[in-house]
Amino acid sequence: MRQRSLHLGVLAALALLLGIPALAAAAADGPSPTDIAINSMWVVVAAILVLFMQAGFAMLEIGLSRMKNAGAVAGKIVINLAISFLMFWSIGFAIGFGDGNNFAGSAGWFLNNTDAAGDTNSLGLFDFGNALAAYNIPVEAVFFFQAVFVAVSLAIVFGTMLDRTKFIGYIIFGVVFTGVIYPIVAHWTWGGGWLAQNGFLDFAGSSIVHLQGALAAIAGTLILGPRIGKFRDGKPQAIPGHSIPLAILGVLILWLGWMGFNPGSFLGAVGYNFADIAINTNLSAAAGVIGATIGSLVMFRTLDVSQMGNGAIAGLVAITAPVAFVDPWAAVVIGFVVGLLVPALVVLVDKLKVDDPIGCIPVHGVAGVLGTLAVGLFATRERLDALGLSGSSAGIFNGGGGQQLWVQFYGVAATIAFTFTCSFALFAIIKYTVGLRVSEDDELAGLDISEHGMYGYPEQFIEVPGAFPESGLSGATQSTTATSSQ
Repeated sequence: MRQRSLHLGVLAALALLLGIPALAAAAADGPSPTDIAINSMWVVVAAILVLFMQAGFAMLEIGLSRMKNAGAVAGKIVINLAISFLMFWSIGFAIGFGDGNNFAGSAGWFLNNTDAAGDTNSLGLFDFGNALAAYNIPVEAVFFFQAVFVAVSLAIVFGTMLDRTKFIGYIIFGVVFTGVIYPIVAHWTWGGGWLAQNGFLDFAGSSIVHLQGALAAIAGTLILGPRIGKFRDGKPQAIPGHSIPLAILGVLILWLGWMGFNPGSFLGAVGYNFADIAINTNLSAAAGVIGATIGSLVMFRTLDVSQMGNGAIAGLVAITAPVAFVDPWAAVVIGFVVGLLVPALVVLVDKLKVDDPIGCIPVHGVAGVLGTLAVGLFATRERLDALGLSGSSAGIFNGGGGQQLWVQFYGVAATIAFTFTCSFALFAIIKYTVGLRVSEDDELAGLDISEHGMYGYPEQFIEVPGAFPESGLSGATQSTTATSSQ
């Protein structure tokens, strides 16, 4: 028995030695199964974190809306998420990331490749070519990650349009935005289109995701008009949200989700220091809070908690484009500057008589622009070379001259021109066909009851059986009784 075990051991050792060259050859032919598994797992986990950002948008928008519209906001988040997945699966992913021309992709409809080669992985993803070889992950993982990105961009759109928009307006705009408008701009850079070929850089979407959402939001609110009571005699009136704690919970959920948003944008884990990306992301968000706190004191002579939350999001938005290209000190500067500007920009938007209930325009729009331009200011040669971006230039503050800043500028300008024009036209069509805004009576009653037939907080508005077992009174009746007795 002992001799037999020895023979088996010798045979196993010989088999291992003979197998080593074969394993080495397999590794040379492509990524190892272990690498593919690790990369795929990380991308899916990162996508799940980004998916959870929808809960953050829900809490933020519900908290900053009025109680009579809380349920409607929740419904809007759910339907837009559903639209995002279905439209991006059917046509959006192909337009954004499929083989095509410099303007748009034209292969990969319904995640199926339609080119002559018949290779289900040769969708021309990003500007690196074959997905399996470049990312070491299946195409489906790339799709999942990109689909939750487009859902974030769509969620941003309707932040300015709370409390007064018809539900059908959300659906129609969402279908076109996620299926066509967003994917075309994404293709310009992430799909290897004309901006990528000219050296434009946006690592995780300050312009592609956040600025696009903000541009559509501006177009929508201009077509829609302000909420009833927002402006009186030309002066803006504060319409406070009903729950600051819910709004800040939303901010913290978004902050958490950003840990997938930015670090996951490598679309891989093996060989990438995505922890470095997480550090830059958190530093910018933290600096954004400090900047907004100081800005709030300067503008309002008080510590406005909602502006502190907006500062965090502005810092996150701004660092999203340059996060892989800048050093930590630059991330702090970027976050602090945009956070400091947020309170002043909120006041400016009001003075322009634009109704933006959650501060979407400063936080996602202006911060998205500044973050994208920051690549041309702070990008380092070492970081660009490490990512194989030899065609792009370092930022001005790192000896690169103004070339990269110019590229970033016209990339932003092209995004603004295309997305705003398309969105404005689409919202105008919706307005003059099915209608974009609810009636005045429905707006005053609240969208919960007028659009959905049920309040988000029913006990605040109607008598609910069993709500107050001791007295049998509803919350509204109790409040009236207590007031009259004082």
